[in-house]
Amino acid sequence: MSESNLELCYMPATEAIKKFKEKTLSPVELVSEIIKRSEEINEKLNVFNFTCFEDALEKAREAEKKYSDNSNELLPLEGIPLAIKDESGIEGHPNTFGSLILKDNIAEYTDADLEKLSNSGAVIHARTTCPEFSLTSFTHSRLNGVTHNPWNLEMTPGGSSGGSASALAAGATTLATGSDIGGSIRIPASACGIVGFKPPFGRNAQEPPYNLDQYCVVGPMARTVPDCALMQNVMCGPHQKDIVSIRPEINLPLNYPDIKGWKIAYSMDLGYFEVDKEVEQNTLHALEKFKSLGANVTEVKLNWKKEEIESACYSHYASFFAKTVADLLPEHEDKLSSYALMNAQSAEVHMKALLDNKKIYYPQLGANLGLSPIECSRVAGEMYNELSPILDQYDAFISPTNNLPAVKADVDLEKDPVIINGKEQVGRDMCWTMCYPFNMLGRLPVLSVPSGFASNGVPTGIQIVARSYADEIVFQAGFNYEKLDPWLKNVENRPKI
Repeated sequence: MSESNLELCYMPATEAIKKFKEKTLSPVELVSEIIKRSEEINEKLNVFNFTCFEDALEKAREAEKKYSDNSNELLPLEGIPLAIKDESGIEGHPNTFGSLILKDNIAEYTDADLEKLSNSGAVIHARTTCPEFSLTSFTHSRLNGVTHNPWNLEMTPGGSSGGSASALAAGATTLATGSDIGGSIRIPASACGIVGFKPPFGRNAQEPPYNLDQYCVVGPMARTVPDCALMQNVMCGPHQKDIVSIRPEINLPLNYPDIKGWKIAYSMDLGYFEVDKEVEQNTLHALEKFKSLGANVTEVKLNWKKEEIESACYSHYASFFAKTVADLLPEHEDKLSSYALMNAQSAEVHMKALLDNKKIYYPQLGANLGLSPIECSRVAGEMYNELSPILDQYDAFISPTNNLPAVKADVDLEKDPVIINGKEQVGRDMCWTMCYPFNMLGRLPVLSVPSGFASNGVPTGIQIVARSYADEIVFQAGFNYEKLDPWLKNVENRPKI
C-alpha cells in the first residue's frame, strides 16, 4: 500500500472546498488519501470501528462531477471527508455505542443530529470509537478495545469523543462529530491538539430524550477554527424532532476582525481544581498570545466549591445519563465495561438516596449522590451568579480545558490513581478535566483550542467561554489566536505516526 499524501490529509476543509471549485483538487483525490491514511493508522490508534470506504469513494465521485459540471447545487460540505462518532445512528450503519450489548445493532433511521450532516454533501467514510455509552473521559471498551493518542500511544486521546479527536490529529479525517455532556468534545480536543466546540444548549438539534438535558449537546470537531465554524453552520438550527432546538439558524463567519481592545478574564483553577504545572505554563503562554493581539488580560477569582458542584453534577448524571445504563441491569450486567457498571450502580445508589431523602457518599466518584433536581439547579444558579458578572464585564473568559494533559490509554478507574503535582485526586473519572462546570451552565458557548505540549508529547488546551448564546465571540477569539500559530499546518506540530 502506498503512503498517503499528508499535505492533503491535513488540508483544512475550507481550503479543500476552494481547491475543488478551482478544479486544482478533486474530492476523489482527497477522499482516496484520507482512506489510505485511515488504513495506515487505525491498527495503531484504533480510532474507527466501522468503515465504508467504497461508499465514500462513490460519494466522492458524485461530488467530483458536481464540481466539474459547475453545478449550482453544491452543498456546504460537498466532497469533504467526515467521520461520525459511533453514538448517533445513520440508517443502515452499525450503531453500537461501544457496547457489547449492541454489537450487532444496525440503525433503522438517521438521528436528528446527523440528518443535516448527512445531507450536506460531506463524505462519511468511518464511525469513530467511543467508550461504552460515552460514559467517561477516556476511550476504551470491552467491545472495541483501547483507543490511543497519536502523540503518545501510551496515553488516552480523551473521551468520550476520543476516536474522533485522535483521527483528526492523525490526519485520518477532515471533520468529525462529537457530543459533550461533561466535556466529551473538549477533553479529547485538548488531549489531541485539535479544535472542538461545545455549542450552547438547543443550538444543535438532538434526538429525545437527551435533547431535553441541558448538560448534553452535539457539536463539531476539526483541526482549525474556520473548519469548526463551517461544520457548526451545517449542524445548527431548528429541527422538527427537537422541541428545544433554537430558531433562527445562525451563520457564523469564517473570518473575523481583530480583538484589539478586548477585555479577557481568566481563571487558572476555577476556584478548586489542582492544575498540572505544564498545563499552567502553557495556559499562561496562550494568554500572552492574546495580549500580543491587543487584548487586556486579567486574572479573576471564582469561589466555586468542589464538593457541592461535583455532588450536583454527579447526581444529575445519575438521575439522567447513568440511569439509562442502570436500566440494563441485571439482564446485561455481564456485558458492561467496568466503568459502565460503576455508573449504572451509581444511578441505583442515587435513586435509593432520593427515596430515603438522604445524601450518600459514593467514593468511586468522590461525590455525594442523592441531590434532588431542584438542589442541582440551585448549585448551577449559584455558579452562574459568580460567573455572570465576569461574562458581562469581559468579552471572553478563559481557563485550561484539562488540568492534566491526559491519563493512560487503558486507565482503570478502580485501580489507577490520578496524580497531579504529586497529589492523588479524588473522583478519578472527572478529576483531570475542567470542562463539566460549563455543561452545568448549558447556555454558554465554549471553544477549546490548543495551548502547547506537555513533556510527554501530549498537547494541552484552553477553553474560551462567552456569555449565553454568543457563539461568534468564542470563534472570533479562537480565530485570532489561531492566526498567530496555525497549529497542525505546521509539520512539526503533527504526530509522528
